[in-house]
Amino acid sequence: MEITKNNYNRLWRWHFYAALFITPLLITLTLSGIGYLFYTNVENHFYKKNFFGNSGQTEQSTIDEGIKKATEAHKNYSVSKVIVLKDSYNTRLTMTRPDGDQKYVFLDQNYQIVGSQNAKYTFSNVMRNVHSSLFVGGTVVNYLVELAACWAIFLLLSGIYMTFRSHALKRMQNPNKRQKSLKWHALIGTIIAIPMIIVIFTGLPWSAFMGNFIYSAAQNKPSIGFPLLKQNPPISDMSEIPWATRKNETPESTSSHAGHHDMAGMEGMKHNSSMITVRQLMSEIDNHRISKPYSIIYPSGNNSVFTVSKSSNTGITGLDVSPYQEITTYFDPYSGKPISEVVYDDYGILAKWFTWGIPLHEGHLFGWMNKTLNFIVCLAFLLVIFWGFKTWLARKRKSLLSAPPVHSNKISIGFIAFMAILGMVMPLFGISLLVVVMIECLITWCKRGKGNKISLTN
Repeated sequence: MEITKNNYNRLWRWHFYAALFITPLLITLTLSGIGYLFYTNVENHFYKKNFFGNSGQTEQSTIDEGIKKATEAHKNYSVSKVIVLKDSYNTRLTMTRPDGDQKYVFLDQNYQIVGSQNAKYTFSNVMRNVHSSLFVGGTVVNYLVELAACWAIFLLLSGIYMTFRSHALKRMQNPNKRQKSLKWHALIGTIIAIPMIIVIFTGLPWSAFMGNFIYSAAQNKPSIGFPLLKQNPPISDMSEIPWATRKNETPESTSSHAGHHDMAGMEGMKHNSSMITVRQLMSEIDNHRISKPYSIIYPSGNNSVFTVSKSSNTGITGLDVSPYQEITTYFDPYSGKPISEVVYDDYGILAKWFTWGIPLHEGHLFGWMNKTLNFIVCLAFLLVIFWGFKTWLARKRKSLLSAPPVHSNKISIGFIAFMAILGMVMPLFGISLLVVVMIECLITWCKRGKGNKISLTN
């Protein structure tokens, strides 16, 4: 019984400190996650002119003439991607400057310029950057965000244990304010625990530490991940292609024209008369029966190829498709013929799982129901945080932190096993756990030293 009580007290203590330190991050991530859930609705409304409007010019141009006009209108920028959406949407060009700055330029049905956007400050990109890196970026911040997500899982699991161990849901006669807050905190936390854990885990493939680990496993183990296209680099920044193939090496062009032009990047290749036009490529795409919406990523070198893809997790309004429809096809830039292709059925179980998991996390896997469920879970999570702090404030003594006490240093095997499993499943959490253990040991050592000093004085 004593060991069980020690487990409860230690979990309560760690639950308390974790909540205290990561709650500001959790609130930020949850609010930005809610914003990202509805980015398509927001952008369809606020960017209506760019997305669906027209230039007012009736002259019909080709896609290549539209691209040329966009390049002339935006000096020092070159087109790196063409986003071909369904008929109701305008065509979107991603234009990139040598320093990495990007613009989105929209062409109407006549391929005339409608307008442009600064890519960094679109609603979807702002929400995504806040959600993933607090709009600051950098490895340390990315790790901090991931760490908050990992400790949130610990909070949910430890909360379930404490709820049932302390009978927090038991009906009470004349409960006080603290008991009422605790009951609501425990009840809502228990209800949303599993959905929230699913939401968090399906977002981890994009994380800095665990995300790279997952992707490396999928890349190195084709049987559970995805088939590698064993062709030559370089590759371009393919943020709109499927998660399962975005780091694959693109195949080389096999055309004899490739060896005759020593040029790097599309900025040089656009002057190459031997290369097919985007209009011709789109005709080949139609012949290959790739339907809209899809993205075209330009070649990045003289031996590189066009990459055409349909993805379930693009982050682009109007571009997402069902996981079953995912496809990444490579076209020769000179002949226009498809060289190789990766489809959903080629993925291993791990790649398939996250191909479903990411749109589930983003809230568009099964339409409005997915969006609504994610929204409810996020709101409930904010309420859990609110009632948790109300519970703490109700028991907090003035000028004191009022942290849960530790009655003993004894730790059960069950407790160690629980924390070890979480540490192995979430490596960054495991590393932070070692730091927490060292801090706990240091606090205990200081208390013992203080006690011995008092004893000697007496």
